[in-house]
Amino acid sequence: MKNELKNTEDIILSDIRLIIYQTKEVVSKIITSNVASMYWKIGNRINSEMLDNQRAEYGKQIVATLSRQLTIEYGRSYEEKNLRRMIQFANQFSDIENVATLWRQLSWSHFKILIPIKDELERDFYTQMCRIENWSVDTLRKKINSLLFQRTAISKKPEELAKLEIQQLKSEDILTPDLVFRDPYLLDFLGLKDVYQEKDLEKAILREIEQFILELGNGFAFLERQKRMQIDNEDYYLDLLFYHRKLKRLVAIELKIGKFEASYKGQMELYLRWLEKHEKQEDEEAPIGLILCAEGNKEQIELLQLDATNIKVGEFITQFIPNELLKQKLHKAIQFSKSKIDRK
Repeated sequence: MKNELKNTEDIILSDIRLIIYQTKEVVSKIITSNVASMYWKIGNRINSEMLDNQRAEYGKQIVATLSRQLTIEYGRSYEEKNLRRMIQFANQFSDIENVATLWRQLSWSHFKILIPIKDELERDFYTQMCRIENWSVDTLRKKINSLLFQRTAISKKPEELAKLEIQQLKSEDILTPDLVFRDPYLLDFLGLKDVYQEKDLEKAILREIEQFILELGNGFAFLERQKRMQIDNEDYYLDLLFYHRKLKRLVAIELKIGKFEASYKGQMELYLRWLEKHEKQEDEEAPIGLILCAEGNKEQIELLQLDATNIKVGEFITQFIPNELLKQKLHKAIQFSKSKIDRK
């Protein structure tokens, strides 16, 4: 009888804890949403006053005056630098319908990280990816610091096409491979020395699979290593097989420690066709391949027109690279891709 009573008490206690947790979570989201909403409205109100009176001196004066009074009444959250951030928030997220949707999903802490991004396309990319993949504030900061936008194919496209893809993501939650796959992949967490073989790279990835999936991005699920495929009585082995939930595709990954070679295309095409025939489910899109190389041969990759065959090529970096050097490397890659488009 005592045991039965104890079990009942434990069940009730567990249910109450769940109710408290869920309610606190809902209340927290409401508070977070209301804070961002309030700051946008404050920024918008000051901004409209400054636009009505277009003198720069007047703008500086009114922000300073408002800040002094609001800080006395409501505390340090309304210091001048914070009011200016609210004005910037209302300027950069000027569409009320769009921002009203966003502040129900992103916190003011998210917006504080997004506001300083000057490039509109880059800011839209991080905003929408943060929303659709439910990034924490810390994850958003890490993605920006690792130059995720510059490492995706979207940054290398003509601006109008890139805007169209971001708009599809914004309005329809359509995630394309160009928003998911990146180049290069930063694998410095694997702890590999200067000399290693493909099997060492594979073992290191499997050992650090959680970190590897974080670098691949949200939505990836690991399925198999050394996936066996029997073709014409011969055995072939794919290094790594993943599935992407939002793309609804199998993702075949081949690891190559040298430069990209044209022959890799035929090998990957064979694997993709086999997966399409034997593994693809009815409601899935065609499998997609990712060839990870230590170095890409850009002209070969361009001539092979790999995108038409659902194959992506990405370099990987296993040693830590300073942010400035990575920026320079990515800037060159973006310029190369855009000049290639201009020549067509």
